[in-house]
Amino acid sequence: MTANHPAISQSKLRTVVIDAGHGGFDPGNLGSFSKEKDVALKIALKVGEYINKYIKGVKVIYTRKDDRFIDLKERAEIANKNNADLFISIHCNSVEGPAAKRAYGTETWVMGLHAQNRNFPEVAKKENAAILLEDNYKDNYEGFDPESPESHIIFSLFQNAYRENSTLFAKKIEDQFKFRVGRKSRGVKEAGFVVLWKAGMPSVLIETGFLTYPPEERYLNSEEGQVYIASGIFRAFRDYKNEIEALN
Repeated sequence: MTANHPAISQSKLRTVVIDAGHGGFDPGNLGSFSKEKDVALKIALKVGEYINKYIKGVKVIYTRKDDRFIDLKERAEIANKNNADLFISIHCNSVEGPAAKRAYGTETWVMGLHAQNRNFPEVAKKENAAILLEDNYKDNYEGFDPESPESHIIFSLFQNAYRENSTLFAKKIEDQFKFRVGRKSRGVKEAGFVVLWKAGMPSVLIETGFLTYPPEERYLNSEEGQVYIASGIFRAFRDYKNEIEALN
């Protein structure tokens, strides 16, 4: 971690909420034979399984454990109501056109606005568009409109008190993917994600790979690939927990 993003002490990391993106009538991104909602759920369940098995004293809560749709705001509310110390949202990426043949790799996002990213990232637009499937979304999200560029710019300026720890955890995830799992890391990035907006704790959104890139789609749908990705997230969680608790 760079000196610009020091860790903030937490007394104990006792509760983690793991969110599998999309679900139910919202399939998320599509590959040639698979859906984001299914891959994300399998990886999310594995991450929770490893935490339960290898780290004592941590309560794991899932936003969903099966194929159901949950409003984006409800996912953060689950974390807030359970006084979670960390929120992890797991997704799969996609891209259209010629880039689909060459775009691959992992990304981990935190809430914010990257200084060099003046145009709102396409990945955030796609993830935020899930609110269009919800009833009364304009009332629920204070007038936020995922189809309005102006709304995205205003929304992405939101900053929170958990940015440092979110960035610390995100970097550990990408380091695991790159150096231990052997994936291409596209780095830690910032954007305004609805699912992270009101989470009252450090939170990240993980794009585990591109379903539109055939080799990566096969990897993410394989048992081996899911185990490796989930293990990388687990090790990052373990290291993050140890670091922030050691600061006390």
